Amino acid sequence: MRRATVEREMELRQKNEILRVEAEARARAKAERENADIIREQIHLKAAEHRQTVLESIRTAGTLFGEGFHAFLTDQKKVTATVVGLTLLAGGVYSAKNGTAAAARFIEARLWKPSLVRETSRITVLEALQHPFQVSRRLLSRPQDALEGVVLSPSLEARVRDIAIATRNTKKNRSLYRNVLMYGPPGTGKTLFAKKLAVHSGMDYAIMTGGDVAPMGREGVTAMHKLFDWANTSRRGLLLFVDEADAFLRKRATEKISEDLRATLNAFLYRTGQHSSKFMLVLASNQPEQFDWAINDRIDVMVHFDLPRQEERERLPAHPESPVLSGGPESPRLWPGGGNLAGV
Repeated sequence: MRRATVEREMELRQKNEILRVEAEARARAKAERENADIIREQIHLKAAEHRQTVLESIRTAGTLFGEGFHAFLTDQKKVTATVVGLTLLAGGVYSAKNGTAAAARFIEARLWKPSLVRETSRITVLEALQHPFQVSRRLLSRPQDALEGVVLSPSLEARVRDIAIATRNTKKNRSLYRNVLMYGPPGTGKTLFAKKLAVHSGMDYAIMTGGDVAPMGREGVTAMHKLFDWANTSRRGLLLFVDEADAFLRKRATEKISEDLRATLNAFLYRTGQHSSKFMLVLASNQPEQFDWAINDRIDVMVHFDLPRQEERERLPAHPESPVLSGGPESPRLWPGGGNLAGV
C-alpha cells in the first residue's frame, strides 16, 4: 500500500509538471503574439529613423561639397595652382618612369658588350679601368693601311681601296655611311679586310655571326635592339660586320623560317631602314642570293671576293696575317684540287 501510494504521488506530480509547462508555453506564446505588433512597429520606427539620418547626412555632405567646389571654381588662383600641381605630378611620374628606363639603357650600352657581338675593338668603361695602359696604346696608335696584310687580286684591291678611301672621307665629314656586302667563298679575306677598313677609317669594329641569332628564339628581337642601341652610342663610329649573314637574313616569302626568326629579321630591317652616321653595316655571305629583297635594298656596294690565283698564292707567305695562313674562322684547309696551302 505504501509503494502504491508513492507511485501514485509520483504520477500525479509528473502530470502536474507537464500541465505547468504546457500552461507556461501557452502563456509565453500568447504574450509573444500580443507583443508582435509592438515589436514590428518598433523595427519600422528604427528603420525610418536610420533612413532619415542617412538622407540628412547625404544632404549635408552634398551641400558642403557643392559650396566648397563652387568657391574653388570661383577662385582663379586656386584653380590655376591645382592644375599646375597635377600637371607637375603627372610629368614627374612620367619622367621618372621613362628616365629610369633610359638611364638603364645608357648604362648598359656603355658598360657591357651586347650578347650578339663576338669580337669588338670598342673600348668600354670597364675595360678602360681594368687595362688603362693597353687602352691608351690603342687610342694613340696610328691608322693603318686598309690593305696591309691582305692579299687580293689587283682588280679587287683597287675596288676595296676605293671603298676604304670613301669610308675614311665619310668618317671625316661625319656623313652617312654606305652599307657593303662582301660575298664569296670562305677564306678570301672578308673578315680581315673589314677589321682593316675600320682601323684605317678611325672607327671601331664589332663582329657578329648570323648563326648566333636563330638559337636565341624569342630573345632575338631584344638582343637585336640592344645591339643597335649599343652601336648608336659609339663616338668614333662603328663598323658592324655580320659574318654568315644569310643564316638569318633569308627571304621571308619563300623560306620556311620560324616566327621568332622572322620577328628578329623584322627588327633588323627596322633598325637599318635608314643610313646612319653612327654605324656602318658590312655583310659577309657565301650565298647572297638567299637574302631577303629588303636586305638587298639596303646594300649600296657589293664586292665579290674570289679565291686567290697563282700570283696571289705566291705572295701569301709574306703576309702571315692573311686568314688562309693564320687559320682564322674563314680559312679553308684545302684549296680546290686537294692541295694544301702550306704545300703551295
